[in-house]
Amino acid sequence: MTITGQGAHMKMVFQDIRFGIRQLIKMPGFTFTAIVSLALGIGATTAVFSVVYAILLDPYAYKNPDRMIHMRLTVPSGDLNGFGVTGTQWQELRKSPVVEDTFLEDDWNPSITGGDLPEDVQGVYLSSNGFNFLGVPAAVGRGLQPSDAVDGQDPQPVAVLGYKFWQRHYNSDPSVIGKTIQLNRKNFAIVGVAGPRFTWGDGDVYLPLKITGDQVKGFYAGVRLKPGITHAQANAALEPLIFQFAKETPKHFPTDWKHLRIVGLNEDFVRQLGGTLYLLFGAVALLLMIGCSNVSILLLARATARQHEFAVRSAIGASQSRIVRQLLTESLLLSLTGAGMGLLLAYKTVDIIVANLPQFSFPHEAAIQINVPVLIFAILVAVTTGVLFGLWPAWQLSRPEVSQIMQSNTRKTTGDVKGRRTHAVLIGGQIALTLLMMAGAGAAIEGFLKVAHTPLGYDPHNVMSVGIPIHDGTYSTWPERAAYFEQIYAKVADVPGVELAAVSSNATPPDNGFRTKFEIVGKPSSADQSVRFNMVSKEYFPVLKMPLVQGRIWDEAETRRGAAVTVVNEAFAKRYFPAGDTVGHTMKVPELKPQPPYLLTAPSSEDGLLIVGVVADKLDEGLSKPVFPEVFVPYTVAMGMYTQVLVRAKGQPLTLLHPIRAAVNSIDPDQQTNNDVRDLEHWIMREPEWARGQLVAWLFGAFAALALALASVGLYSVVAYAVVQRTNEFGIRIALGAKKGHVLGIVFRSTVASVGTGIVTGVVLTLALNKVMASWSAESSRDPLLLLAATLVLSLVATFACIIPAWRAAGIDPMKAIRYE
Repeated sequence: MTITGQGAHMKMVFQDIRFGIRQLIKMPGFTFTAIVSLALGIGATTAVFSVVYAILLDPYAYKNPDRMIHMRLTVPSGDLNGFGVTGTQWQELRKSPVVEDTFLEDDWNPSITGGDLPEDVQGVYLSSNGFNFLGVPAAVGRGLQPSDAVDGQDPQPVAVLGYKFWQRHYNSDPSVIGKTIQLNRKNFAIVGVAGPRFTWGDGDVYLPLKITGDQVKGFYAGVRLKPGITHAQANAALEPLIFQFAKETPKHFPTDWKHLRIVGLNEDFVRQLGGTLYLLFGAVALLLMIGCSNVSILLLARATARQHEFAVRSAIGASQSRIVRQLLTESLLLSLTGAGMGLLLAYKTVDIIVANLPQFSFPHEAAIQINVPVLIFAILVAVTTGVLFGLWPAWQLSRPEVSQIMQSNTRKTTGDVKGRRTHAVLIGGQIALTLLMMAGAGAAIEGFLKVAHTPLGYDPHNVMSVGIPIHDGTYSTWPERAAYFEQIYAKVADVPGVELAAVSSNATPPDNGFRTKFEIVGKPSSADQSVRFNMVSKEYFPVLKMPLVQGRIWDEAETRRGAAVTVVNEAFAKRYFPAGDTVGHTMKVPELKPQPPYLLTAPSSEDGLLIVGVVADKLDEGLSKPVFPEVFVPYTVAMGMYTQVLVRAKGQPLTLLHPIRAAVNSIDPDQQTNNDVRDLEHWIMREPEWARGQLVAWLFGAFAALALALASVGLYSVVAYAVVQRTNEFGIRIALGAKKGHVLGIVFRSTVASVGTGIVTGVVLTLALNKVMASWSAESSRDPLLLLAATLVLSLVATFACIIPAWRAAGIDPMKAIRYE
């Protein structure tokens, strides 16, 4: 093509755009309805795609994340547990033929000191190659480097700040480099700020790890496989090595593990949330299809007024391709404008979705936002939908015969049968897809309501838990730690506004305790026999309003001396003592051994735990799993480096957080409390079953409501179009004596077939896709009441959508209708 030809072509394109804009401006009602239909569909699709892209397609900014793995161990319960390796074992791991590189990590929970109150921070120790391994450049300054931790020497006192911590505490000030941060009364020089998508271990502060050859400390080992190595190959190569490590350092491994399991970096998150996200993406795709069919209906209806125009243009020489291009230009203008409005909607929708995602079901490295890939997706969707919904009307209008000019009056008398059939197909498809979404939304909402009304076995209202980590080297004997915990309880219980308080080392619901093996003296035990083990004060039960079923709770004197007594739940009693003679038996817990300073145990615990009472069951393993056998012992029986204070407040518990922190700090000025403190109701709502169910129910309900609105607009457009097409016919009927009811019946009968066919098709689709819906909702979309309710609502909406144009048809003035052009 010559330059002149190219210029002429571009001139023609701009002419089409200008003409298309003028045409759309001339019909603001049509344009507004079409753009809003597309904006809702494209906006919702873009918002959900941004979440899918961030969590499933691009969750990590690390180097070669597809080759990074976690090493897990299978245990009889079906869970996957972690383990630790020593510095010497790490060096052996690096030599494996399937391993490209590996690094070590350890957690630390220090406090920022030097201010008014110590502040809890999440510290992460990384081996000197950690930042290079992960491969994310620092946002400011540098990351940790090999010179920060030379073998055989103490690490340099340097720190790299987490990006969000830097924003929160230093207002994103780049001059922070070279300043110091005081952690547990020790100064660390700030040498860098991690990148915004570097959140390994959810660290606030990253420090160089000291690695020694002893076998006291076990570290997490992150591994990157060599290119081309599959998980199965890695599993076969590494399992013998891990068995060797377990023999060398058994205390770093679960006692009952069976096999090594290689897990991809994002595998857990895909399993937890992948199906839900793909389902939501399918829902918005249906919504987009409904929006597109709406615009096709509007374009076909609008075509009625333009048949004469395009017949004339064709008669004077306009080619079919020229007319198609002009009409597709108008369609693309609609879709791109709809995409622009949809993006504005998507920005807000993304925030809502992120706020309702289950807290621990997606990687925090994921950047859930409207970014360049998402924008490209939105543009592609806009162009594709513009072509799809515009192609059929464009093709129909581009083939007018000159004789149509003469036949136009006949068409206005009888209506365009071919056009009515096309509309019937489109509206039937809309109704079917809308019914499918409504049935799915009903199942999701019913499933979530069941979860929300699940009996918990305790009362979380006005209760919060405040975590208190113990510093290394402090309260390192059993009497010191027991006295310290008792002081904490006494101080917190005296805070004004506190109704009740309790000490709990590990028993804050909705997910508390740890599983451990046990045996009942005088009874045979199986290899996989285990319970949830909780260390609490006697006030724990009244704080949570857990009723005593049998026996008693231990008293204050037993708490002070760390008496070897225990209270079990009903699930334990029913499983192991079906005759009801639970109280008085003794149980032993092999893992209840001292590991100073990390675990300090009372001497009496080695002789076994006497069962003195039975309490009611409560849910501790999520909201959908059955209650697991559980035991409770005085917190003084076994005290770790971390404790919690449970508080039942007289009002809103979070208002007591500052005075509680001050009370704890009055005992030990260096003692911090956890920053992330919420009430129990918040943690329940962040449980995966609750959060995922709420997200699906809310979004699917919203999408179904939008689909219903779009379908009603589409149906209204079809009926209005039919009335316009048949104005002369209705006028003649009325002139010949037809009653209003007769005309209303004609209009309604013309839509009954489309709506009825759509409902039947929708029911069939719902039944066929029931298994897909059951994957994210415990409720069945085959529930006849749900289907009946959805059908009735859809029928009512369809009826109301028909009333206005039908009433207009019944009120046509015969003389005006006969003269109608």
